[in-house]
Amino acid sequence: MSARAEHARSAWLAMRTLVLDQYDRRPAVADALGMSYIRVKALRRVAAGPVTMRELAESIGSDPPYTSVLVQDLAARGLVERAERPDDRRVKVVSITQAGRETVRRADEIQNEPAAVLARLDPAELATLDRILQELLSR
Repeated sequence: MSARAEHARSAWLAMRTLVLDQYDRRPAVADALGMSYIRVKALRRVAAGPVTMRELAESIGSDPPYTSVLVQDLAARGLVERAERPDDRRVKVVSITQAGRETVRRADEIQNEPAAVLARLDPAELATLDRILQELLSR
């Protein structure tokens, strides 16, 4: 393995470990909102714009029956609404409510709180890390 490949692998492992293992915010989000993280994921997808049940299932990596259970629960909580598509009543469209938007805002607030370890970097290191990550995201 080349030195470049080894560095890439090491950097990837470090990012993955930091975000998913050491500072995973998903359990905190689920606890604060009183729902499983897959429900939060579904709610976030619906917040991006109305979707059919099929589109929602595909986007969250779920099967249609389980997606129906998720949506029923989210609807019972007042976070989403289901409606028939006017041109095809067999198709259900899911859209977010104002309470759902507030729930997504709370989830984002928790999830986007930086890990305290970042505050230990000096400002120049933090700026460099941010620049590199932003560059990677834009590619």
